[in-house]
Amino acid sequence: MKLSDNEDSQSNAEKSSIKAIIKHSGEITGYELSNGERITKERGVELAKDGSISGVSVSTSRKGEEYLRSLRDDDESNNLSALPVVEE
Repeated sequence: MKLSDNEDSQSNAEKSSIKAIIKHSGEITGYELSNGERITKERGVELAKDGSISGVSVSTSRKGEEYLRSLRDDDESNNLSALPVVEE
């Protein structure tokens, strides 16, 4: 999938969504996307900033690290914390 610098040029149908969380020793290290691609946590932040991943926003931790958060809505089933976990 070609990534666009312009979020408005990508429809929701073209955007990926996160389908699973990848963890190593209990820490999130990456994400599995709806297209089957596995990406690092850092790449997930880049793609979310580009508007290429739907349903998430980028936040900054107290340590200054950027991470992904689910967009707030009334459906808890689509929260990142409710997704399947893949242990590495």
